[in-house]
Amino acid sequence: MLCQENWQTVVSFYVYYRVAAETAGLARRQIDRLQEQVTQSTGIRGRLMTKLGEPTLWMEIYEDVPDARPFEHALQAAADALRIDELLVAGTERHLECFQCA
Repeated sequence: MLCQENWQTVVSFYVYYRVAAETAGLARRQIDRLQEQVTQSTGIRGRLMTKLGEPTLWMEIYEDVPDARPFEHALQAAADALRIDELLVAGTERHLECFQCA
């Protein structure tokens, strides 16, 4: 998961993935923990959204990140420590997209 383009600009992170229906409750608790850890370590507060009509397609949003590289490392470290990948639909992974203001 690397947002490698331009580390010098303020960016917003969008992380999307499918959680396994049978682990959705645990996944929600773990994502809440992940976002709390990320907030504590970076000062950036995230939001969690689900796709309308597809409750197992989730997106984490982290906006206005001034220093992308350390933020991305903190986000990945928290996801790894909480074993988020184990809560996803088998064979899928978290996808990261980074956007900047035009």
